[in-house]
Amino acid sequence: MLNAEQRAIIKATVPLLESGGEALTTHFYKMMLNEYPEVRPLFNQAHQASGDQPRALANGVLMYARHIDQLEQLGGLVGQIINKHVALQILPEHYPIVGSCLLRAIEEVLGKEIATPAVIDAWAAAYGQLADILIGAEENLYKQKEDAEGGWRGTREFRLVRREQESSEIVSFYFAPVDGKPVLKAEPGQYIGLKLDIDGAEQRRNYSLSALCDGKEYRISVKREAGGKVSNYLHDELVVGDTLQLFPPAGDFTLAASDKPLVLISGGVGITPTLAMLQAALQTRREVHFIHCARNGAVHAFRDWVDGLAARHPQLKRFYCYAEAAGGAEADAIGLLSEDLLAEWLPPERDVDAYFLGPKAFMAAVKRQLKGLGVPEQQSRYEFFGPAAALE
Repeated sequence: MLNAEQRAIIKATVPLLESGGEALTTHFYKMMLNEYPEVRPLFNQAHQASGDQPRALANGVLMYARHIDQLEQLGGLVGQIINKHVALQILPEHYPIVGSCLLRAIEEVLGKEIATPAVIDAWAAAYGQLADILIGAEENLYKQKEDAEGGWRGTREFRLVRREQESSEIVSFYFAPVDGKPVLKAEPGQYIGLKLDIDGAEQRRNYSLSALCDGKEYRISVKREAGGKVSNYLHDELVVGDTLQLFPPAGDFTLAASDKPLVLISGGVGITPTLAMLQAALQTRREVHFIHCARNGAVHAFRDWVDGLAARHPQLKRFYCYAEAAGGAEADAIGLLSEDLLAEWLPPERDVDAYFLGPKAFMAAVKRQLKGLGVPEQQSRYEFFGPAAALE
């Protein structure tokens, strides 16, 4: 437990984090990944190279420092972190590694004149407090998943039983457990963790479940990313009959029960979690507005499937927006999604539940547009596929 002096020190470091937090966390990651190779599989190296991971950690540390007196003000951030950790199987033994490297980074980046023994002691206590919170919450979630019907803890061997080309860039992969037993039913919007061995190196990735779980198998739909080690391996190397290790489903960006009209807005491969949400919503009488944006018709995945649902379910209205008129399929609009288009495609009453996913710039624009159209901010929900960032 932090004492009053330590809390004051943590809050006093907020200006330093605001101005130099990213430099600190960049140094932290470089140090940790060089000195502790056993934790490398837990981090996507593409996010390290782009700076997304250091920026996300800097923002998280800053938020924690700002709210050290009122941690409840962190809101959904803690839940997001816990679920990401559980999906990748972050364990208690990983926390001392992170803590020691973080304290060293603070001292080395800020210098001993600023990072005095009192400052280091305060941050050691603050990190210890946060680690205890996360470890406890993560253990509860691990236990829930282990005890649930079809659940498990750690890895479980699955076999690729089917793969389907969904567009020129996206392939769906269907996995069934090797043991033939039931699997944990995931909530619409959740993701699953994969553990793979690629060229002798362990890799872990999270992928959204792109279909409602039937208790027998899981489906993910993966876009081939330029230079993406895991996505290219899945597209080029993984064949039906191959096995790999899966972690239980996780994620708190899930479809909430409601009778309000549902608006699902996606860009590119951001469509994947909305598919399970759409399936779940159509099992009720809920009105659904499904809006998908793609670069062109060739890269638009699941169009025929959504069109088929719309033909069978009059409460579903679907709209497509293509950035360019190419790919051999017509769209409802050509160009980028705008507030004017959203105004046409949303229900007349703006008291809706909106969920949106896609590239960060796309989500930032959608967030502004929904706010401009009067959709209540607390009913406008989104999630990042990679490290979290500010959508401002």
